[in-house]
Amino acid sequence: MPGRKRKLVALAATAAPEQTANKRTDSTQKDSIQCGSAGIERSHYFTTKNNIQDRLGEDFFNQPCISLAKAFLGKVLVRMCEDGTELRGRIVETEAYLGGEDKASHSAGGKRTERNTAMFMKPGTIYVYTIYGMYLCMNVSSEGEGAAVLLRSLEPLQGQPVMRQLREARRKEGARQLKDKELCNGPSKLCQALNIPRCFDRRDLASDPEVWLERDPNTDLAANSDIVSAPRVGIDSHGEWAKKLWRFYLRGHPCVSVVNKEAEKQALSGKVMNNLEPSDVQSDTGQHNVSRT
Repeated sequence: MPGRKRKLVALAATAAPEQTANKRTDSTQKDSIQCGSAGIERSHYFTTKNNIQDRLGEDFFNQPCISLAKAFLGKVLVRMCEDGTELRGRIVETEAYLGGEDKASHSAGGKRTERNTAMFMKPGTIYVYTIYGMYLCMNVSSEGEGAAVLLRSLEPLQGQPVMRQLREARRKEGARQLKDKELCNGPSKLCQALNIPRCFDRRDLASDPEVWLERDPNTDLAANSDIVSAPRVGIDSHGEWAKKLWRFYLRGHPCVSVVNKEAEKQALSGKVMNNLEPSDVQSDTGQHNVSRT
């Protein structure tokens, strides 16, 4: 469509060339939009930002998958663009995927592939994969063989105009303008809005200069009573594993992708069962197949 093509060209006009270090050439990477005037090459503007005390390091990520999925809530994901622009979003929804016996995980049964290698790397490793041949999802490995946490939704905090440009470049010409709460309210939406490309796969979130995680000193971390535990999304074909309450989100937050009223009622009445057994925790591992974007 000519109109859409003009938008893509306008956004990328001032961009630096994409790095060639990563040789992946899937269609999503080739279509990656620049953020601000940013490409996916490493930022020349990055100095000591990744050394600030609010940045989360290796120790944070080195915890069991379910624990990490909950710990992510309220933390801030930061994307540094090549022109120095910073895009920020507070994590409000996650899903835990425990490889091994977790049939919904990409690493179920301990299976290792070229695609899921990041899930078996050290905690804090970024796992980016493609769904439907065109959308991306971002995950972070945790303690446990093949374990990873899916980042499902963010609350936009900084850089919303750039996020909107990046999202709208992938939408139909003439579509209505997105509200702020709609910019990052889904796993693939947040990858578009923060320009998370396929080549970020296997990078270290604890040390990377272009994307990292921070504590929010201005936010009082939600109490456990404010965290809803609900079934994961888009894995209905996995039987009992689809019923595990391993999706976590902040109750009442407008940026949550899928609200589960029943789970919220149970949480409010104090009847939520965390559905964990010792074997579940021991098998801490991997990822998933999200059908919602």
